[in-house]
Amino acid sequence: MNRNYNDLLGTALPIIQSPMAGVQGSALTIAVSEAGGLGSLPCGMLSIEQIISEIKMIKAATTNPYNLNFFCHEDFPYNEKRQAIWRNQLNPYFDELGLGVNSLIGGANRVPFSHEIADAIEPFAPEFVSFHFGLPASDLLQRVKSWGTRVVSSATTVEEAVWLESLGVDGIIAQGIEAGGHRGMFLSKDISTQMGLISLVPQIVSRVNIPVIAAGGIGDRRSINSCLKLGATAVQVGTAYLLCPEASTSDLHRQALKNEKSLHTALTNVFSGKPARGIVNRVMRELGYMSPSVPEFPYASIEMTELRKHAERKGIDDFSPLWCGQNTQGCKEISAKELTVQLAGEC
Repeated sequence: MNRNYNDLLGTALPIIQSPMAGVQGSALTIAVSEAGGLGSLPCGMLSIEQIISEIKMIKAATTNPYNLNFFCHEDFPYNEKRQAIWRNQLNPYFDELGLGVNSLIGGANRVPFSHEIADAIEPFAPEFVSFHFGLPASDLLQRVKSWGTRVVSSATTVEEAVWLESLGVDGIIAQGIEAGGHRGMFLSKDISTQMGLISLVPQIVSRVNIPVIAAGGIGDRRSINSCLKLGATAVQVGTAYLLCPEASTSDLHRQALKNEKSLHTALTNVFSGKPARGIVNRVMRELGYMSPSVPEFPYASIEMTELRKHAERKGIDDFSPLWCGQNTQGCKEISAKELTVQLAGEC
């Protein structure tokens, strides 16, 4: 296996900034790329027009490589019957906030990668594209690779890693269960299959012949060096950047990250319909971390986003997805450029 991270990433440092939809835009991407890492832009919640605008800002600010990240979830149709069950369960919260749940209509702003998106980004021929929840259809994948773009995707199990390699990815992001945000799991919905990073990385490394990128709970030089010693070619870091000024993390989210609440995180599906790790709050405790009532991803977010919006206006984070990994020790209120250099250290 080629362990030279520069061959894969094209960067000075073996660090990818994790794409974090909802808490960042191109400012964070630019800062990390300028520092010598691989800055990432999460595109799964952006319109095509927004994606193009953000890419133009990145290219105007840096000549270094950058990563575009996309979702590859199955695009289930909106199910009114299942949505009604979900709304009924959330109705007491709407009453509490003085809102009308029946006025909500179907629609969610998370879309899987498509030829329309490929049409928009092809003129930019991005150096790097990463996928979450598997891979796009074969023709789409080959189209992206035909641009000379390096492609990686997240694996949460050895089985997923082997599957990704068989379809021709250039690298695999081994996402340990410690990682904040959405699990990239796609071959199973059983969260008991999910492993800690120290178990996952060496097992994947021993089964594939392409570079492995470690992700989950990485917040300092020691954890980076540990992952490299386990066989990883590079690391992906997310939570550590959440307090940086270039991140668009909300004030309530920042407050939660800076106090002892951040010591208690859990996997939950109540915010979107897919398992994701965040700081435990009221709605997670009361609905159950993994609720059987949630609609398919991403439709659970329709009602929850409305609750969140009105609660946050009152300074309440009861309904906010406070995405966070299990290790917040690396979170610092310094520039993302400075943090990237500090993280790299002597690794």
